[in-house]
Amino acid sequence: MADVRMIDVGDKAVTRRRAEARAVVRTTDEVLRRLGEGTVPKGDVLATARVAGIMAAKATPQILPLCHPLLLTHVSVDLEIDRAAGCVTIATAAETTHQTGVEMEALCAAAAAALCVHDMCKALDPAMTIDGICLVAKSGGKSGEWRRP
Repeated sequence: MADVRMIDVGDKAVTRRRAEARAVVRTTDEVLRRLGEGTVPKGDVLATARVAGIMAAKATPQILPLCHPLLLTHVSVDLEIDRAAGCVTIATAAETTHQTGVEMEALCAAAAAALCVHDMCKALDPAMTIDGICLVAKSGGKSGEWRRP
């Protein structure tokens, strides 16, 4: 059986930490139009997805068993409809002042917001896809600044 353990961060410095992530939901022009007009049958998709993302960031340790519970100082979830590209782009950020980073919180926020868009629009486009969930940038701690090339 594999050895699994939570990493001890007790000796790490408390610093301000930030992580940014993104996800992309690809769908039809009709769905994007309805998102922009606010005429999706389940209601305000963008506002609901924003709340879902924030809730997911706060619940990360309950989803991922080896993540440390963190006091998040800020979470943002921004959704942008891009009809030319045929997608909704989700950009998230999570911040804390702690001994470990917030990458997983930012990633969980992006994934949950994307899943919420899918859930609320699946009757209109069951073939939509969620692509490109990734870490965009992080700062703070021993490793300092990092940005996706």
